[in-house]
Amino acid sequence: MPTTPAPTRPRPAQGPFGHALAGLLDVLLPARCAGCGAERSQLCPVCRLALATARPGPTPLPWVHAAAPYADPVRQLLLAHKERGALRLAGPLGEALGRAVRSSLGPRADAAPLLLVPMPSTRAAVRARGHDPTLRLAGAAARSLRRAGLDVRAEPLLRHARPVADQAGLGAAERRRNLHGALTVLPRAGRALAGRQPVLVDDLVTTGASLAEAARALADAGLPARAGAAVAAAGATGATGAMGATGTAGPRRPG
Repeated sequence: MPTTPAPTRPRPAQGPFGHALAGLLDVLLPARCAGCGAERSQLCPVCRLALATARPGPTPLPWVHAAAPYADPVRQLLLAHKERGALRLAGPLGEALGRAVRSSLGPRADAAPLLLVPMPSTRAAVRARGHDPTLRLAGAAARSLRRAGLDVRAEPLLRHARPVADQAGLGAAERRRNLHGALTVLPRAGRALAGRQPVLVDDLVTTGASLAEAARALADAGLPARAGAAVAAAGATGATGAMGATGTAGPRRPG
């Protein structure tokens, strides 16, 4: 399968209006597949099948599972959704995230009602992109899991408590130091989680430092996460995208 990024039409202005215009163009004009560049489809059958048949597996954090390795075409699909306003990709990407959620929970995925808690985006990032991609994927994953019979909702319960340095170029230990104490739980979290178990979700996991910090924030608030999931994992090896553990502590699976 070709791995070069799909050619894109001129990019509308950023912000909510820009992304609304991008969505309208996707409907009215023939598109190229965001995964491989094939014509007349934002997601061609080959890339759709690759995403749908990827086997979820563990990531750098053993309690976090990802649907696929961070490689083309999944990489290009995530980038198109996140950075280029290809919002119709949220459905298939959310379905993949839902499969990762089920994988992370194991055979007791339906043991209790769940609340998918997306990793927070900064306000500046949301303004620049015109949408919150991880929140959108969390909602799509929740809908996919509800269609499968699970009691699942999605709600943002985390926010940034302080600025952090750019993570680019930082190693795993540096990322953990950079992120420690960076997230906090919103006041409404206790009410939102009443009778539900939280599952942390993200679009991409690299070293796992961001999800580990999110798990710390929830645990410090007395709301420990049951598991975590992502659409893709960087540096994955093997068919499932499994990776070795880094030794970072995380939530314990019940039972």
